[in-house]
Amino acid sequence: MIKRWVGKLLERLVLVPAFFILMAVAAAGSQAQTLPSEGAPAAPAGDSTAHAFEIEVQAPKPVQDYLLRHLELRRYQSLTDLDDSELARLVGMAEPNVRELMGTLGYFSPDIHLELRETPGNPRSPRLVVITVQPGEPVRVSGVSFEFTGPIATDEAAAAQRRAIQAGWPLRAGMTFTQAAWDAAKTQALRELTTRRYPVGRLSSTRADIDPETKTARLSVTLDSGPLYRLGALQISGTQRYGNDLVRRLARLAPGADYDQTRLVEAQRRLTDSGYFDSAVVSLDTTGDPAAAPVLVQVREAKLKKIVLGIGASTDSGARLSVEHTNQQLPGIGWRAVSKLSLDRVTKSIGTEITSPPDDDNWRWVTSALAQRQESGSFDVTSQRLRAGRTQTSERIDRSYYLQYDRAQPNDLGAPVTAEALSANYAWTQRNFDALPFPSRGYGLGVELGGGVTLGADRQPFVRTDIRWLGYVPLASSQDGTPAAMRAGRIELRAEGGAVLAREEANLPSTQLFLTGGGTTVRGYDFRSIGTTLPNGQTVAGRYLAVGSVEWQHPITVNDRLTDWESTVFVDAGAVADKPAELRGKVGIGAGVRWKSPVGPLQIDLAYGVAVRRLRLHLSVGFTF
Repeated sequence: MIKRWVGKLLERLVLVPAFFILMAVAAAGSQAQTLPSEGAPAAPAGDSTAHAFEIEVQAPKPVQDYLLRHLELRRYQSLTDLDDSELARLVGMAEPNVRELMGTLGYFSPDIHLELRETPGNPRSPRLVVITVQPGEPVRVSGVSFEFTGPIATDEAAAAQRRAIQAGWPLRAGMTFTQAAWDAAKTQALRELTTRRYPVGRLSSTRADIDPETKTARLSVTLDSGPLYRLGALQISGTQRYGNDLVRRLARLAPGADYDQTRLVEAQRRLTDSGYFDSAVVSLDTTGDPAAAPVLVQVREAKLKKIVLGIGASTDSGARLSVEHTNQQLPGIGWRAVSKLSLDRVTKSIGTEITSPPDDDNWRWVTSALAQRQESGSFDVTSQRLRAGRTQTSERIDRSYYLQYDRAQPNDLGAPVTAEALSANYAWTQRNFDALPFPSRGYGLGVELGGGVTLGADRQPFVRTDIRWLGYVPLASSQDGTPAAMRAGRIELRAEGGAVLAREEANLPSTQLFLTGGGTTVRGYDFRSIGTTLPNGQTVAGRYLAVGSVEWQHPITVNDRLTDWESTVFVDAGAVADKPAELRGKVGIGAGVRWKSPVGPLQIDLAYGVAVRRLRLHLSVGFTF
């Protein structure tokens, strides 16, 4: 379904610029007509609805907008049969309401004046209520005091949590006191308390002492932790085919561990991401013994078999059609089998992967077979790959080791000869991003190491390595995730290096060598078009790879508000050669936009390949590392 959605989305991308231009024009026109200027009536221009009275607020713009939205007096404008005495009574009641609203903004000593005027020449209303407000100086926080009661107050193991609650308090000394900020600060402090160790904690008392004379507010907060909770046994419901042991291995919630809401959320995500379950809910039963609180796990199993049809498109490979079949439990062994057929302009492939359920350490056995025909430089290459090994995945680190057989046969005259190889490999990936799939800081590192031997009449040993790195560096000095910090944008840095060490005469499969170019590597060039150049000018895969990229990502704002769009400018460079000294970088420069779509980042880039002197449009969806 996602692939179908992506395909439809990409088909309509040509409409996106026009759509947003029209929306911007419409919004600008609407804003020009409806935003009230200081001292203007509340009703928008062009509104001919008859009112009992108009309201005009004379105050600084932020105060004016707030009062016009929340005044109780506005509720009575439609009562056109109000007589003078009733209206005068309502106007008299408006002052306490205005004073209360000003208090929520942090102004506790405003100068307020209300006036009722006759406006017989106004066709919409014969009367006008003028509210004049001089806010005065806002109340500012003079200090904040915290008190902890319950086990958290004396438990040394909770010292870091106490410090985190106080350090994370957002309403600090010197800041303007408002009711909204006060409520948000209390909510955050309570959330920091109850998400770790103390799920039944509460705010036992809070107090804001306002001094109108000094325009200061002294805040005090008392947090009662309640008892310390530790995880007990899992109470699982909803399993039929897969059994409770699989749920326990996927959840990885050790009895006796301190309660941490983050761990429960991660366990829930592992269950839903496993493919065995369509849904999962993991929660703590706080009605039981705090020393061993039951963990409630409710799951809904996925169908035993399913078929997924997918369509999509990209500028690198054109239109794409795929069919994927999944069998969650193969008869006899209980392993999962996923078979997929995929067809696009560049690659035609069919493959199967068979995976065991995870063990107690989350390791799985994996075997796979893949046959494909792919454009490789200047040639079409038919290849086969067999792989068998073990893999382990987690939130931040993935590991795998496997044996692999490769065979590659070019299909064109003048291409390299058919080659085969057998290798042993190890792959390790670490992800330290702040938020996926839309990271703003952090890094990822991937390393692949392998060694093997070519097959055939002349067997030659070889060693292969590939290292990838991706990093995000925020440009703002602030690290607190505030809107100002987010508006500053970030720098995305990308680098990859690879090498295959072997004798010059070794006949290596092209699938063990390197090509680059395209929307995810070096933009401005065709997909996998950068390689080693033969004497006849044709391009083939090479033994050494170097790729680098620098990209500035800047949020797009509308009316000073962050949107789900970002603009980018970038420089990419990549090179492939059979000898390190022969590496010659090909450069691509360009600009683009990013959209936080429901299925991950949508990337639209226009890049100029300096070496080929050509512009290329690159489209891609999703974040992977």
